Amino acid sequence: MEIVQIVGLGIVATILALVIKEQKSMFAFLLTIVSGVIIFLFLIDKIAEVIRVLERLAVQADLNLIFLETILKIIGIAYIAEFGAQITRDAGQGAIASKIELAGKVLILVMAVPIVQIIIETVVGLLPA
Repeated sequence: MEIVQIVGLGIVATILALVIKEQKSMFAFLLTIVSGVIIFLFLIDKIAEVIRVLERLAVQADLNLIFLETILKIIGIAYIAEFGAQITRDAGQGAIASKIELAGKVLILVMAVPIVQIIIETVVGLLPA
């Protein structure tokens, strides 16, 4: 029932932000950021649990943990960039939000290059000479 707590927090924070926004828009924005961080903190245990399960599966499958680590970093970059872009967009800075999203995509591309390189080398190695 954690989702009920998260949704409840989100609704309460939204109502408070709307009320406060009339008087002090900066406090409303800070409330939005704090509520987002609190929601993220609710999820940290679940994220850690998923990572542990994936690591255990990778070890059982005898996979190179560097691949799993890279994929988890890529997922982390995607979530962090999205979170930052949403906060920036909430502050009315759509142009900066777009730049954050672009930076996230470029960093994901950079992180993915070694994996793509290994895949290509593997495929080329399977082809007859």
